[in-house]
Amino acid sequence: MSIAFSCANCDRVVCHTEHASDGSDNCPTRTASSAFERVAEEYHKPDIAEFARQASIQEFECYLQLPEGMTPRNPRIEETAQFANKMGYRKLGIAFCAGLRSEARTLDEILTRRGFEVVSVCCKAGGIAKETIGIAPEQKIAGPDKWESMCNPIAQATLLNEAGAEFNIAVGLCVGHDSLFFKYAKAPTTVLIAKDRVFGHNPAAGLYLSKSYYGKLRRKE
Repeated sequence: MSIAFSCANCDRVVCHTEHASDGSDNCPTRTASSAFERVAEEYHKPDIAEFARQASIQEFECYLQLPEGMTPRNPRIEETAQFANKMGYRKLGIAFCAGLRSEARTLDEILTRRGFEVVSVCCKAGGIAKETIGIAPEQKIAGPDKWESMCNPIAQATLLNEAGAEFNIAVGLCVGHDSLFFKYAKAPTTVLIAKDRVFGHNPAAGLYLSKSYYGKLRRKE
C-alpha cells in the first residue's frame, strides 16, 4: 500500500531544514527519496531549469530586507509582469471570466503599458448554448427560458495557443473550467484571480473565517 502523505498536517516542517530524517512516517522528504531523485532529472531539462530558476529568483525579489525586518514588496500583478520579463515572454494570454471583464481590461491595459503584446479570450467566446453539453433548462442561472452560453475553456486555450501566447494568465475562471483550460493550454499558466463569488475573489477568506463567521464550511457530510 502506498503511503498517504499529509504535509498539510505536519508540525515538524523538516523540508525547510537539512534534517530530513526527523520527519514523520508519512513525510515524503523522509520516505520518498526515489521520487525526488526522478523529479530532479526534470529540473535539468533546459526549458524547465531556466523556468524554475527564474521562479525562485522572482520569489526572492518579492521581499525587502529593512532595518525593522523583512517585508513583502510586490503585489501579484507586479510579480507576473516581472516574471514574464525574466523569461523573455513578449506575448501574454489572458483567459478571463465574463463576470470579470473589467478586471481583465485593466490587466490588459497594465500589461500593454509595460510593453507586452496581450491577447485575451472571454469564457463565453463562441456563444455556444449550454444545452450543447447537456445542461437542463432548470440548471440555467438566468432561468429555464433564457439563452445561456456555456463557458468554453477549451476554446479559450485553443485560441491562445493559436495566437502564440507564450505565458497565460487566468482571471476568474470557474472551478472546473480553469482545470480544463490548464489541461489544453500549451503555454504555462499562472492564476491572477481565483474566482470566489462570496468572498470577492479572495478564496483564502473562507479558510480564515471557517473557525468563526463561516463555520458552516467545517460541517461533516
